[in-house]
Amino acid sequence: QVQVKESGGGSVQAGGSLRLSCVASGYSFSRYGMRWYRQSPGKEREWVGGFSSADGNTNYADSVKGRFTISKDRVKNTVYLQMNSLKPEDTAVYYCTALGYWGQGTQVTVSS
Repeated sequence: QVQVKESGGGSVQAGGSLRLSCVASGYSFSRYGMRWYRQSPGKEREWVGGFSSADGNTNYADSVKGRFTISKDRVKNTVYLQMNSLKPEDTAVYYCTALGYWGQGTQVTVSS
């Protein structure tokens, strides 16, 4: 059974950084890839970035490009989302997803 679990959220001031983690079990992101999404209150879920196994490329939404970086630890089967230069508009619940499975999300709050 596939499970994904996010962690690492918290509250920071604008300009700060956070690193989110997504641990996968019953699944190898090396074979199938993984994506990050986020959702703010009253808004639709938004794709943040991710990578696929098909081409190995990592892509980002324009809103986070240059500030967020996705990295992988194959030994730990964990994917990280390093978020720098955070802005209040980055406030959201962040989710990772793989093969249609979603984690419970982790809250990120950025204050001005």
